[in-house]
Amino acid sequence: MTTTSTTLPAPPEHRTATIVMACLGVFVAYLPITSVAVSLPAIGNALGASTAQLSWVQDAFVLPMAAFILTAGVFGDVHGRRKVYLTGLVLSTLGAVVALSAQSIEFVWVGQALAGTGAAALLPTTLALISHAVPDFRERGKFIGIWASSLMLALTVGPLIAGPVAENMGWRFIYVLPIPFAVAAFAIALTALPESRAPHTRRLDWPGQVTAAVAVTALVFGVIEAGVNGPGDPRVITALIIAVLSGAAFVAVERRSDSPMLDLALFRSRAFTVTTLIAMISFLSLIGFIFVLSMYFGMVQQLGTIEAGWRLALMNGASMIVGALAGKMMHQVQARFLIGGGLAAVAAAQFALLTIDAGTSFAAIGWRLVVLGLGMGFVMAPMTATAVSAVPYRLAGMAAAGNNAFRQVGGALGPAVLGALLTAGAVDSLPGQLADAGVDGEMRERVVDAVDGQGLGAVTGLDLGADTPTVMNAVGDAFLDGMQLCLIFSGILTAAAAVLCLVMLKPGADASH
Repeated sequence: MTTTSTTLPAPPEHRTATIVMACLGVFVAYLPITSVAVSLPAIGNALGASTAQLSWVQDAFVLPMAAFILTAGVFGDVHGRRKVYLTGLVLSTLGAVVALSAQSIEFVWVGQALAGTGAAALLPTTLALISHAVPDFRERGKFIGIWASSLMLALTVGPLIAGPVAENMGWRFIYVLPIPFAVAAFAIALTALPESRAPHTRRLDWPGQVTAAVAVTALVFGVIEAGVNGPGDPRVITALIIAVLSGAAFVAVERRSDSPMLDLALFRSRAFTVTTLIAMISFLSLIGFIFVLSMYFGMVQQLGTIEAGWRLALMNGASMIVGALAGKMMHQVQARFLIGGGLAAVAAAQFALLTIDAGTSFAAIGWRLVVLGLGMGFVMAPMTATAVSAVPYRLAGMAAAGNNAFRQVGGALGPAVLGALLTAGAVDSLPGQLADAGVDGEMRERVVDAVDGQGLGAVTGLDLGADTPTVMNAVGDAFLDGMQLCLIFSGILTAAAAVLCLVMLKPGADASH
């Protein structure tokens, strides 16, 4: 594809429309994450899904985002970002329709996968549209802040709308939520969104796409199965070996490609490398934490989707409010202090959550979630803007796609890693909790066997008779033990990312424009 007029920065009359469509696109892409997360207990009860199967509900969405986001970026550069943007909206709508009509957990996975593929098309495209419309990297940070706030707005309103819908109409109808937004965005984009392409020749990198998709999928599958069957299970070992070999093949392919999907030269930029690593860590922590927290609200506190939705909205609402502010503050405060300080706040909130239990009040958990949300708000926009601004303008689209890809790899690993830790910690703790509660040996064995086979959610399907309150309290205590393991892991990982940021992300480090 040769350079055409469409590669020039968007004229002023199209700039506003382009930025608005970019923000609406990322809103559609991220709306299913928390709207589905808050409904996981209801989905599990309705379809008899295990903890591992519920992990796949989240990962069926995030995995295609991670696997196809780089290819979608290349498609946009070569064939036109408007076309890819419209395709993403269509896939998002189709996925919602499939999940809406699902009668089994497997069909929910299919719908989630289609919607996740649509999100993979939207994410790099929306950032590339902003880079095209605002070529000045100093001005671009402000609009990336607005883009990040749109992302957090989706995470905020998702559970608020999904809660009443799920409780009054049933869990399937949460999948209606993105459809009107996607249809409206499609109709507006047809007339108001100008076409644009990359100002240099690129072509599709199928060997890179295949090896990347296999590596990410095998890695997440191995982690999830390790939590269910143990790390020594042959399927786990096979999956992890495939992930390592495919990852090595991806690096080899990209090094030799004339038109790589991810130019490894990007990693010569310290700023890009550090922010990309932080993106992966922060989303592993965030998406994994949302998964665990939604299970805590449903299984331990026995909250409905509306009450759980308000609690998640506190966290994501705080992020949304701070996100736009953080984009503007990049001109006055070094990015490493914004990102590092935000990560430190997230880690502090995660450690503070170690003290919660089944009876923790809305206010007591609320302030911790607000602190966590404020921290994430200071991370999102500066992290993305720094990654994009650290490379030459011609590579801005690839840098955005690469940063998003690693972010979604972290997002896919989040429910897998924390779900595995949650299950392992809870299963190890459950026999002792049941014994301490005075549950007799036969009943204790029934409960433990059910949890070993299908996860903690299996207990709700057992006929426990008079022992129901006692057993459920013991299961809740075991869940809390597993949740503490998740919080310690996330807190340490996030704190390490904060230190990495403060030490390695030097002002003006190797940025080129």
